[in-house]
This record gives sequence, C-alpha cells and structure tokens, in this order.
Amino acid sequence: MKPLLTTYIVDAFTEKVFSGNPAAVCPLEKEWLPEQTMQQLAAENNLAETAFFIPVENNQFHIRWFTPTTEVKLCGHATLAAAHVLWNHLKYPHNTILFHSKSGILKATQKDQRIWLDFPSDIPQPIEPPPYIAEALGFEPIAYYRSELNDMALLQSEAQITAIKPQLPLIAQIPKTGLIVTAKGDQVDFVSRYFAPQSGVNEDPVTGSAHSLLIPFWAAQLKNNNLIAQQLSTRKGTLYCQLINEKRVLIGGNAVTYSIAQVINVE
Repeated sequence: MKPLLTTYIVDAFTEKVFSGNPAAVCPLEKEWLPEQTMQQLAAENNLAETAFFIPVENNQFHIRWFTPTTEVKLCGHATLAAAHVLWNHLKYPHNTILFHSKSGILKATQKDQRIWLDFPSDIPQPIEPPPYIAEALGFEPIAYYRSELNDMALLQSEAQITAIKPQLPLIAQIPKTGLIVTAKGDQVDFVSRYFAPQSGVNEDPVTGSAHSLLIPFWAAQLKNNNLIAQQLSTRKGTLYCQLINEKRVLIGGNAVTYSIAQVINVE
C-alpha cells in the first residue's frame, strides 16, 4: 500500500533522544490536508505538537501546528523540528528557511552547529494574578504577567519551579494558550516550566514559543541580551536565547530524529 505521508518524530532542544521536546513533523507535497484530518493526525500522534508544512514559491514554506486538541498560533520546538527534517532528511539546500505562519514570517538558520529560530517577541504586561493562581501552583507569585499568547508567573527560586505540582483544572481556567512559570536560574540565566491543559498539553517539555515572552522579560531583568535557559520538565531542554530588538528574538537549539513512520490510512 502506498503511504499517504511520512511522519518524522524529532526531539527538539536536545542533542540526545529521550530528552528535549518531541514533535511530529509531516511534510506535505502541494496543499494542506483537510483541517479535520490534520487534527486527527495530531491526536493520533499524541505529542504536544504536530507540524505540517507545504512548499510555496521561492523555496519557502507555509507551516501549521496542532496539539492533540487544537491548532495553535505559534510553536517553537516543532518549527525547530521541521527545519531539522528539511535539512537532514529532505536535503533542503539553503542555509536559511523561511516559514509563513499565523504569527508571521519565521526564519530558521544553521549556525554554530545549532538551529536558530528568528521569532516575534511576545511582550508581557503586569496584571493582577487570578485569585486561584497561588493554589494552582502551591506558591504565591512575586509578580504576574499576561501577553498576547500566554500568562506568566514569576516565582522566587528555581527550587520553587521544580517543586510545583500543578492543579491543572485551575490552570485550565486561564483564558490564554497556557501558563509559563519562571525564576532566575541557579546554573543558567533563567528557568521555566509550561502548563497548557486548556490547549490539550498538561505540561510541555520544552516550549520555544514561551521564550518569545521569556527572552525580552529576562533580558530586561538581567540587563543582558544573550542568555541561556533551561526548561525544568522531566525531559528537560536547553535553549540559547538572544534579544534582537523589541520586536524579535533568537532561540537556538539542537534536534535529533527519533523515528520515521509512514501513514497509510486516514479513513
């Protein structure tokens, strides 16, 4: 039976399998599959995100991302995984890839043995925290912020970030894609975790898109535009971060292919 498409499973923001954040990548030849089919494939993959891309003119691509339950506007690790697939499996010949997305143009570049993502900044604004946040996290935030995509709680220490046992039904009430929790790092510049039960992802292992918010925030806090970050999920991941200007950030990392599968039936 002829395969309908090939799915690559790639661990992003890591140099070894079984760490970082796994994403499914489904290259498409000419046009999108029906939206329901892409959502069903993402649910079947049951990873935080499945990325689909199609080629457009001038060696560029359109990209979309689906969690197991919904389409999202921006995803970092699955974009990194898609770039990895293009360079390492589909033999894309150029050093820079331009992806058109619902968040605008995203650029991936190979440099210093890493993939660098040029992403839009997502500037946080301070707000009063929802009354249930301390109960949801087990800690009272120092400060609380909201951006276009996510909420963010600033905590006292890396130890608090590690110790969180999230109350997911409470976090699911947040009217954004998810909740970032962050603190200054002990061994790196800053650390974080990310919870998005309202988007079908209880805890995302390593969240590139969250760093669109975290980079401008911590660059201002630490007065340093070049930062190293860790996401403290069970799988963990390291991100190399740079604030370009108030509108753009660079997010760097590595990726490794775990598996390649053929989809033969979507009926």
